[in-house]
Amino acid sequence: MGQLGWDAPLRRMCRVALAGLIVSFCLAGCAGLPQPAVRPAPASAIPPQADSRFTPVEHQLRSAHGADASGFRLLSQNLDALRWRLVLIDTARHSLDLQYYVWFGDKAGQLLMARVLAAADRGVRVRLLFDDLNTMLHDMTHIELRDAMLAKLDSHPNIEIRVFNAWRARWLLGRVVETGTDFQRLNRRMHNKQMVADNRATIIGGRNIGDEYFGLNEAFNFHDLDVLAIGPAARQASAVFDRYWNSAWVRAVPRDAAAEASALASDAHNQALAQLATDPRAQAVLAGRRSWDKELEALPGSLQVGRSTVHADSPSRAADSRNHMPEAFRALMLSAQREVLITNAYIIPDATFLADLQTLTKRGVKVRMLTNSLASHDVAAVNSHYEPWRRPLVEAGVDLHELRPDAHVKSELVDTPPVQGRFIGLHTKAMVIDRQRSFVGSMNLDPRSEVINSEMGVVIDSQALALTLAATMERDMSGANSWQVGLDVKGGLRWVSDAGVLTRQPARNVRQRFENLFFKLFPPNLY
Repeated sequence: MGQLGWDAPLRRMCRVALAGLIVSFCLAGCAGLPQPAVRPAPASAIPPQADSRFTPVEHQLRSAHGADASGFRLLSQNLDALRWRLVLIDTARHSLDLQYYVWFGDKAGQLLMARVLAAADRGVRVRLLFDDLNTMLHDMTHIELRDAMLAKLDSHPNIEIRVFNAWRARWLLGRVVETGTDFQRLNRRMHNKQMVADNRATIIGGRNIGDEYFGLNEAFNFHDLDVLAIGPAARQASAVFDRYWNSAWVRAVPRDAAAEASALASDAHNQALAQLATDPRAQAVLAGRRSWDKELEALPGSLQVGRSTVHADSPSRAADSRNHMPEAFRALMLSAQREVLITNAYIIPDATFLADLQTLTKRGVKVRMLTNSLASHDVAAVNSHYEPWRRPLVEAGVDLHELRPDAHVKSELVDTPPVQGRFIGLHTKAMVIDRQRSFVGSMNLDPRSEVINSEMGVVIDSQALALTLAATMERDMSGANSWQVGLDVKGGLRWVSDAGVLTRQPARNVRQRFENLFFKLFPPNLY
């Protein structure tokens, strides 16, 4: 769907890749799969048990709406998204399966990992599946410490950790060289994000695990979306997890340097937990709370009922194969009869996507779309390659909107008090069709999601949920939260919001504008 794909953690890998190319441009490349020393044994999700805390909720749904019905709750507020992750982890009795592209070692990451460890201590079987890009890292200089910390967690009798598409090198310079010599393989990353508790409850969506996804980053925070689901949707998510867990692209957590650094890792972990106990940001998210009885009692009344299909790309990626997610998304979009609402953080169209939008608008389907502006981007390079598509999108009949960095939702949904980030950026990936069917997932509308990464998401057939999601999307497209991009009488682009009219694309500072121009000098497929 375009020429460039970005996500914040990938930028770190790109820097490593460029350095690797300089170091090793004369070396021959290799493009095989990672070869673990010992292939992990296959395993499956634990079937749902009768005494799970989520069983009564599921039974209510089944009795009232049938065996294939699930209950759904949108998690649009960052604090709410963190709170419900704590609920699932703290109340799980049998199993926790967690699959994430990135799990940073910051406040949010340490808090959730500590609660996962506590669940394992009380007998819950925990499976953690991470992309090997930079999980539990603050920066790329702490790879060996990261491995030691994960290995220590993996030594717990109730925890098993596996990584997707692992680097063979477990130290920084080795990764630099390996990225330069094996970039084709290492460029494929597992972008999926989900957690499943007791095979009865799941959270699927766009959030990685890190401060900026939960309103706890003082630099900036993301406006994002997940959906909590109770019922058959959880088993559908579990099936995706098992397919990845048992994939040839997955290996056991690396043990290199674990023995010599385990004490250092333990000290670092304990120090982080001690800091959490006194950190006002942790207190704001109820870090010390362990009882969620009130939330569980009120949960059935907050759920919207529907039927679901969880889609995911194959974990393996042969040279002649295609990802499944883009086709599923396209089929859903083209099925619209009246209206398409799209909110997506990274939209880099191509001719096919533009033609699809023209097909929809020509037959009278109203298409409204929200994405990042240059001003709300954390990386100007994305905007560099989206920018040429603004006019074609508007001329195709799309009602195009771009997020404001000072959007009104910043204080209500994005920042978690006492934190006040300097700006907000969009990270949501969602779509509503005819106010009846909804998509929530991890897939951006760019070539990285379409061709390179693996992605997942859930399609929900529920008018109640679709109406709720449509209302939130329309709120975000209002002048208080975004600019409407259109053409003036002379054919020039203009940006209209409650703050007035701009005839130059909005940016936070001169540096952003320089970066936006600079990255136009490079071919889009470099990133």
